[in-house]
Amino acid sequence: MRPETLAHDPYNIIITGVGGQGNVLASRLLGGMLSQRGYRITIGETFGASQRGGAVMSHLRVSSDASFSPQIPRGGCHLVAALEPLEALRVLRDYGNPDTLAISNTRPVHPVGVIAGDLAYPEATNIRQWIGELTHRAWLIGFTDEALKLGSPLYANVMLVGAIAGIGALPLRQGDFEAVIAHSLPSGTREVNLQAFARGGELVRDPRAGAPA
Repeated sequence: MRPETLAHDPYNIIITGVGGQGNVLASRLLGGMLSQRGYRITIGETFGASQRGGAVMSHLRVSSDASFSPQIPRGGCHLVAALEPLEALRVLRDYGNPDTLAISNTRPVHPVGVIAGDLAYPEATNIRQWIGELTHRAWLIGFTDEALKLGSPLYANVMLVGAIAGIGALPLRQGDFEAVIAHSLPSGTREVNLQAFARGGELVRDPRAGAPA
């Protein structure tokens, strides 16, 4: 049986963040969910100084019946999903266009230069404004704050995957997530990860928690 028709084929997704946030796991979970739906998935990953909080970026190209180069062309991304707001801005600048959908965590991760006082991290209001200038449709949500309520900031990556499913741009269901985590995450974390996934979907649909910019 052929998978459902995509709005674009390939549908190009970039998941971005910094080292230690679980960006790669998020891309693998999303890729696994889409494979469950019958799509062909090509994943390419780029790493900065990931052990020191450098940028991490995963390119996912989703197709009903073909394989593509793992590198998404500049300006050709349909969805940017970010665990760090400045990384969302950087990816949108290079790979986005006004029709690109963007979902971003609002909690910043300050690089070493900012911590040392050599650089300044942009104000949150400026980042929101700049993201809004790059795309017509963006959700900026405090995933880290919500993840802490579940016991760890690392659940933000699962919430991000839930948010991707929640916006409805791709035919994803919670059952797909359950099938993937059954063989990719420790069994003792199943319930909390299901909660994180569901919460991500709730947040992206709730304008009080993360209104489209």
